[in-house]
Amino acid sequence: MTPPDADLRELKRRLLDWVARPDYQPQKPKQIARAWGLPSQQTRLLRQAIKELVAEGQLAYGSGHQVRLPGELAADQVTGVFHRTARGNGYVRLQGVEPDSQRRKDIFVAARNARDASTGDTVLVKIIRRRGREGKPEGTVLEVLERESHQFVGTYVEEAGQGYVVVDGGMFAQPIPVGDPGAKGARPNDKVVFEMVRFPSYAHPGEGVIVEVLGPRGAPGIDTLSVIREFGLVEEFSAKALQEARRQARRFDESIPRNRRDLTNLTIITIDPEDARDFDDAISLEKLNNGHWLLGVHIADVAHFVREGSPLDEEARDRGTSVYLPDRVIPMLPEILSNSLASLQPNKVRYAKTVFLEYTPEGVLVDVELCRSAIRSARRFTYEEVDQFLEDPQSWRRRLRAPVFRLLQDMHQLAMTLRRRRMARGALELNMPDVRIELDEEGRVVGACEEPDTESHQIIEEFMLAANEAVANTLHRRGWLFLRRVHFPPSPRKLKALTEFVRELGLQVGSLEDRFELQKLLRQVRGRPEERAVHFAVLRSMPQAMYSPTEDGHYALATDCYCHFTSPIRRYPDLTVHRLVDALLEGKNPRGDLGQLMTLGQHCSERERRAEAAERELVKLKLLGFLDEHLGLELEATITGVESYGIFVRGLELPAEGLVHISSLHDDMYKYDRESHALVGLYHGKMLRLGDLVRVKVARVDLERRELDFLLVGRVRRKVTGAKATRTRDEALQRLFGKAKRKSQAKKKAKKKKKTKRRKRK
Repeated sequence: MTPPDADLRELKRRLLDWVARPDYQPQKPKQIARAWGLPSQQTRLLRQAIKELVAEGQLAYGSGHQVRLPGELAADQVTGVFHRTARGNGYVRLQGVEPDSQRRKDIFVAARNARDASTGDTVLVKIIRRRGREGKPEGTVLEVLERESHQFVGTYVEEAGQGYVVVDGGMFAQPIPVGDPGAKGARPNDKVVFEMVRFPSYAHPGEGVIVEVLGPRGAPGIDTLSVIREFGLVEEFSAKALQEARRQARRFDESIPRNRRDLTNLTIITIDPEDARDFDDAISLEKLNNGHWLLGVHIADVAHFVREGSPLDEEARDRGTSVYLPDRVIPMLPEILSNSLASLQPNKVRYAKTVFLEYTPEGVLVDVELCRSAIRSARRFTYEEVDQFLEDPQSWRRRLRAPVFRLLQDMHQLAMTLRRRRMARGALELNMPDVRIELDEEGRVVGACEEPDTESHQIIEEFMLAANEAVANTLHRRGWLFLRRVHFPPSPRKLKALTEFVRELGLQVGSLEDRFELQKLLRQVRGRPEERAVHFAVLRSMPQAMYSPTEDGHYALATDCYCHFTSPIRRYPDLTVHRLVDALLEGKNPRGDLGQLMTLGQHCSERERRAEAAERELVKLKLLGFLDEHLGLELEATITGVESYGIFVRGLELPAEGLVHISSLHDDMYKYDRESHALVGLYHGKMLRLGDLVRVKVARVDLERRELDFLLVGRVRRKVTGAKATRTRDEALQRLFGKAKRKSQAKKKAKKKKKTKRRKRK
């Protein structure tokens, strides 16, 4: 058989034909590769194709990791991704079923039936029974088909002459034995990386071997190293990539070639965070003779330095994105490029790709022009400086040159015009600020705060969105394939559930299937105590944005065509779009490969999610480490979640989130009322509702499990007061007592029925 080419789509088609043959016998991926005579590089692509087809439900893994058609599995056997809970039980989420499908029900797996599966593993599971009136499936794991990871991070401990590792994040309920005490020179309470030799199961504690000692638990920087290893982030660049970067540095001399437009006389500025080290976007703005605005968005020309297929390109592609951790950056490109040659530093000639956008005074786009350029930034502003300027422009008049002063005023005027137009077309604005960790000189946490979404941020956001959309539309009109930024709309089922949720909070909204009703909701809760809870609920109702060549639009931005172009220093998809802009300017007509772009989009999306997860985990870990040294600290907080076992709260001044367990609430006997999203006191009628402001103190910090427990100190103020609060409380009590009464009546009825049966038997 002719070996399939590198086109993933063609490879998938041939796979399906191969497996569907009447004489096909289930085979492992390596057996298929051997039968086709594939080289090692294409074997990796074959495994990727199989994995995607399994996820799509077109193929399935059978026993022994053999590939087969889904219908050939026994009727009670399915494949899915396993997740283990803190108690040791787990559940399997099916593959090949739409996330919002009514057919999908996660399969419960008791600890004794989970074998040695761990969170993230792909497993073959057999349905053994249906539970409850809804027929929820329960299963047993027959086989682990694919491991999510073999390396883990944890804290080394010793007990009775045996070494163990308590794995971070609570992934495994019990410590994992790792052989002799002091292996690899590890000492008790050291953070270590270990390889799992035998995964733990209900009958066996598992076994591992230490491969790296990171350092003492709690020492400065060890938490960062732990997260870097946990997520498999690579810090060092290959020798070939560094050699290529240095070669580019030797060649660059700030001269302006003929194929670049000289824009060094334009007044151009950058606006970035105070601690930014790379500057990949700059702005100019002019008023034309016809009264129109000419906005220039100048983006670092990374493609000039990173040639396709070069060692630099291969490394950047593999990393996919830069990772921004609280105390360091793991860049996508070596710092000689990301912080120097490609960075649009002030008062230096730098190469850029420029998008000129012409707008009417009302913000209507009338023309787009792309070019290669050379620019010289006149000044670097921080967001804080621009906010101060907007608050009191006159105090800055003497500190700035007249063109720069006028540019800032004009930028604000145009950006707010574009923002109003974007909101008018239905764009959604979710206020989910990032957390900034404040560190001292030794790297220890001294505080934390949320990054505010101020007008300075909005100015840059509007101009970047405009440039990204303009470039995407330019490529789309040519019919070219490119990596788009895609955001699918939420499913009607999730939006219906969201509508019910916010109405239960007492918010008056129509059906949130209408994006303008969703917009109205977000405006309605702005500045209110329940704002964060509602924004979380809206975010959870939506799928994640992703990179894909498919023409699926961007729901949150209310646009049919969008891509990422404005951050090529830190995002690989932007670099691929820059190369297409080069092809456009050179009059070429590149032939895109849909299959390869699909694979690249999936890879970049996964790398982006890994980076975001690592950033979140380290922020959480550093906050927990800080609070571990400040037990008893009191905070004002908002209730962000209510469950039957307690309330989740998030600090206002210190944005740490933790649990107030229901067992710690001693001022009443609380029960969970689902309809009002509240814990209701049965004796005194006290309520703890979503969005309420409370005062809590830090009670317990578990750094290994990354858990934080608070104790309730008091209430700051109630979200709902007066007659409405009384009515809400009374309705909740009536529901809870009514439920208790019905249960009592049911018990009496069942007891009476048993007595009747006994009398009849006698």
